[in-house]
Amino acid sequence: MKVSELCKMVQDSIHSGKYPLEDNQRDLANSIQIINRSSSDDLKSSDIKIEVRLQDLFVLNNYVPNIQHLPGIIEIDALDSFKMLCRRLERIDKSITEPSNSTISLKK
Repeated sequence: MKVSELCKMVQDSIHSGKYPLEDNQRDLANSIQIINRSSSDDLKSSDIKIEVRLQDLFVLNNYVPNIQHLPGIIEIDALDSFKMLCRRLERIDKSITEPSNSTISLKK
């Protein structure tokens, strides 16, 4: 299996709702992109880089080929990265819509 095929498979699985997701995650599932950023498409390559992107936020994970069950590890990491990005995006939205009760004083 090629790295790009694995990325596409995991992305399609998230889009289709294969994994259990929370409400806000289901709403964002179709926005996820999982991209091979490696210089090679071979799972046996010495440096595998997978980008998980959600709107303007992304996570870049890198792997070495001698990890046992590497395709499964990449799948789990991509799903975990997606969920983490959903939480970050939710916090960004909240900070924009909700006024802050804290103040910063520049006086010394």
